[in-house]
Amino acid sequence: MKRLSLLILLSCGLSALQAQTKQVDIHQDSVISMLQEFRAQWNLNPEPEKKITFSSRPVDKTNATRVKIRGFRVQIFSGSSRNDAYGVQSKFKSQYKGYESYLSYEEPNYRVKVGDFRSRAEANRFREVLRNRYSNVFVISEDVWVYQ
Repeated sequence: MKRLSLLILLSCGLSALQAQTKQVDIHQDSVISMLQEFRAQWNLNPEPEKKITFSSRPVDKTNATRVKIRGFRVQIFSGSSRNDAYGVQSKFKSQYKGYESYLSYEEPNYRVKVGDFRSRAEANRFREVLRNRYSNVFVISEDVWVYQ
């Protein structure tokens, strides 16, 4: 009986060692390498330029032009209830009169986003202000309206 249990123990140990020494072969398709070289050669989808923005000077909105650029907004609500979304938007408008608010519907949720920020740093500063008043607040990159 001892020999049988010893034999079983040794066979299990040897099979475990054999399982750990198996080799994995990776075969990469040559088309992927060709596509990567082609994209690098023709500079397709290059890395976007990192823009450094400094604090913006006040803009006279009566004489300025409103243009759409790629910027940032702070999302303060996301949910399936339209009434809740309108409630959050009106509460925000009454508390922060200098900032725009935008309500959108992306099935199945309504989203309330606020502000038109040129830089992520500006949006993050405003997000910190809103963090105590709203739950699940975060910064989103999208097209925004700014005055020039």
